[in-house]
Amino acid sequence: MTDDTSLPGLVSAGGGRPLHVVGAAQLDRWLGTQPAAVQAWVRGHGFQAGPHTALVLPGPDGAPAAAVLGIGDPHDPASYGHAAHALPAGPWQLAGGHDPVTVAALQLGWGLGAYRFTRYRTPRREPAQLCIEGDASAARLALAACVRVRDLVNTPTEDMGPGQLEDVARGLGDRFGATVEVTAGDALLEQGFPAIHAVGRASHRAPRLIRLQWGDASHPRVAIVGKGVCFDTGGLDLKPAAGMRNMKKDMGGAAHAIALAEWIMAAGLPLRIDMLVPAVENAVGPDAFRPGEVIATRAGISVEIDNTDAEGRLVLCDALAFAAEHKPDLLLDFATLTGAARIALGPDLPALYSNDDALAQAWLDAGLLERDPVWRMPLWRPYWRYLASSVADIANGGPSKMGGSITAALYLERFVPEGQKWAHLDTFAWNEADAPGHPVGGEAQGLRSAFAMLRARYGA
Repeated sequence: MTDDTSLPGLVSAGGGRPLHVVGAAQLDRWLGTQPAAVQAWVRGHGFQAGPHTALVLPGPDGAPAAAVLGIGDPHDPASYGHAAHALPAGPWQLAGGHDPVTVAALQLGWGLGAYRFTRYRTPRREPAQLCIEGDASAARLALAACVRVRDLVNTPTEDMGPGQLEDVARGLGDRFGATVEVTAGDALLEQGFPAIHAVGRASHRAPRLIRLQWGDASHPRVAIVGKGVCFDTGGLDLKPAAGMRNMKKDMGGAAHAIALAEWIMAAGLPLRIDMLVPAVENAVGPDAFRPGEVIATRAGISVEIDNTDAEGRLVLCDALAFAAEHKPDLLLDFATLTGAARIALGPDLPALYSNDDALAQAWLDAGLLERDPVWRMPLWRPYWRYLASSVADIANGGPSKMGGSITAALYLERFVPEGQKWAHLDTFAWNEADAPGHPVGGEAQGLRSAFAMLRARYGA
């Protein structure tokens, strides 16, 4: 996918200072293998090897000669997220024997912790670098995919509008030999995507549906759809300032879809992928769609607009209907869809909805294995009453604030044909506060577990 020079904190060169990775339960045993001077230094500093701690070990001249990293779960990349900025700059090399899962987690966690978004400013310091040896391709691909999501989400809308998302997709097409087709502006009406057009028509930047296709026709088809609302003012139902502040991230679903497609292509999974990104800006203008309007959709279902700030489901419904026409083996969608999901599960747990129990369980299992969890929520169909309309087939919202994440998922399900296996991830795609390995800003959530689920399902 990329080389080490573009992956934060990782280098291929050897010769780094020794790095000892130790959990609290292993500290005494590890100390017993160390010289008396190291034992005295560690004890003198009260170092307990607790999670997210580090201690530099000096050499005879007083300069840093080695370090010990305190961790929690050795298989969780987040356990190593503090390393790159807790240790002095320069190369470090893992000391001692460790199982391959721990090594891969260290490599990924180190890179995630080293990451800083530097497009518009110079970082305060360079991260410490981890020397990687042998085949680290799995960790490199995972890191590159997560960095892709973070970079796309962190980029302000003026530099990451619908046209720039198209450019990213075309770049991937060139790199991997994929086919990229784009339907933009009034062509959306002509080709049967009226809901995407309605949401994006008020912006000075034309709405579009970006489609990337890749893979052997004999392989299973997987459709990947991502919500690409590049900025969400709320439309005429204008968001308050606090709610609009970070709405550059409302294309986080598209970032996940793009990164997952890129990861699949780079890894060479035996799939035929069909990636769809409806890319729009929900703007305020003379042609903005209005509360009370009835808009058409590709599926022929009429929708009354209850709230113009419930626009993500409108652009997704046309894309989902189109994806389902090609009868994929799986249909996955990613979206920063509802604040209600964050109220229910907080910022770290994406809400998973699926009409197929086996598919949902496979994603949940992959999340536990990869330490990239998702949480299944119910498609509780009695809540359809919250989307009732007196003038159209359905509404895109209603007066009740109950079950908002569930009703959004139910809306999407209406556009998925009976028998089509489908999963929807309502993700925050954002870190509200700095934490080891998770700096403030864009974040990949549920991406690693999605890839692991596909890899387990379809093999290498």
